Amino acid sequence: MNAPLIALLTDFGWCGPYVGQVKAVLAVDVPEIPVIDLMHDAPPFDIQASAFLLASVTEALPFGSVILAVVDPGVGTDTRKPVILQADGRWYVGPGNGIFNVVAKRARELAWWDIDYRPKKLSASFHGRDLFAPVAAIIARGDDPPGTSALPAGRIPADWPDELWRVIFIDRFGNAATGIRAQNISTEEILELRGTEFPHARIFGEADPGRGFWYQNSNGLVEIALREGNAAERFEITVGTEVLRGEP
Repeated sequence: MNAPLIALLTDFGWCGPYVGQVKAVLAVDVPEIPVIDLMHDAPPFDIQASAFLLASVTEALPFGSVILAVVDPGVGTDTRKPVILQADGRWYVGPGNGIFNVVAKRARELAWWDIDYRPKKLSASFHGRDLFAPVAAIIARGDDPPGTSALPAGRIPADWPDELWRVIFIDRFGNAATGIRAQNISTEEILELRGTEFPHARIFGEADPGRGFWYQNSNGLVEIALREGNAAERFEITVGTEVLRGEP
């Protein structure tokens, strides 16, 4: 059975030819399957932050979806294997460099393959187009995974965190998403970033004007925000800024 969709998450950015070339491969190989852009502005080269983003934005995708995720600073090296995962009914294709660690760690049902498929042409620097896109198309058509089944055991480092207490993404409004699932902390918590404390508010309209706050964003993550303002600029927050527990 064909996949309901193929979803893309990369750090390629929206400029240049990269996203278009990946989508062109998919358009040729599986023209009948819709391709959606989840995001192409994942933090460049930041595998850990992207792993937490990936887990948060793919939970709502329909079962059977194929997620092609590429944040791959080690492309062309032997430091990571190309992999396929099936986690809780969804497929994931991309580099085995840790980007799927959060998805795998939280999965109730998990299967893993090391990709052994190789295309006739494989550039050293663009596996997203030349390797991962064709493999995603194979999976989306309902064909068997083109790889060797592998045990997930030992693939995720023992020190990989359950929650990431730092900023992992800043949107165009200056809201700063973290790698913390809001369900796992109390709304009584006061968080601290760069010496500023942020109390909880349920929605923007209930926050104190002019004061930063944290809330549960639409993907379930703790997000730092400023009502009708840019929190990242106001409080000098960047991707990687540490989040601390403030004084109660």
